[in-house]
Amino acid sequence: MRVLPCADSGLLVELDDLDAVRGLHAALRAAPPPGVTDLVPAARTLLLRLDPEVADSVEIERVVRGTRPVPGTEGSGELVRVPVVYDGADLAEVARLTGLTEHEVVAEHTRREWTVAFGGFAPGFGYLVGGSPRLEVPRRAESRTRVPAGAVGLAGTFSGIYPRSSPGGWQLIGRTGLEIWRPDRDPPALLRPGVRVRFQEQR
Repeated sequence: MRVLPCADSGLLVELDDLDAVRGLHAALRAAPPPGVTDLVPAARTLLLRLDPEVADSVEIERVVRGTRPVPGTEGSGELVRVPVVYDGADLAEVARLTGLTEHEVVAEHTRREWTVAFGGFAPGFGYLVGGSPRLEVPRRAESRTRVPAGAVGLAGTFSGIYPRSSPGGWQLIGRTGLEIWRPDRDPPALLRPGVRVRFQEQR
């Protein structure tokens, strides 16, 4: 673990892997040190945003180093059900890569509960973990210049939903009509770290 100052009101904790990030995030979210206003997880880091008028960064670093991560962290937030039409442009390719039928790809994607591990790439984009290991596939060899909002994709061990139209290189297996990101909503992001996600096939 490395703890580094971040600008004038933050600490950046570097960790070994995503499991370590999720474990520390869960522990600190359950008992945040005084002066910590937000926790922002990523693939191998956890950013602590601090209130400079209250926070003692030296004491917070001591607390962080002494915090015992929560092992085997699962989502503990609200459950979001996501209806999906599984007609994505890469569904057949995902079936080929995994050795599954298209029907089995859908079954694997819907049968487990996913959890938002962290956000990134675009506002509202959540990296979902906890799915079937049978769905692990590489990113596309060539990214698309435009992926529509609501597209549901796979890349590596993650699943995700594009919150708005953008370039992207994930394998697209379906689409949802849910608004994943809406600036006038509080909070704007539907999929936030810790939120649980259950995909449901919509015909």
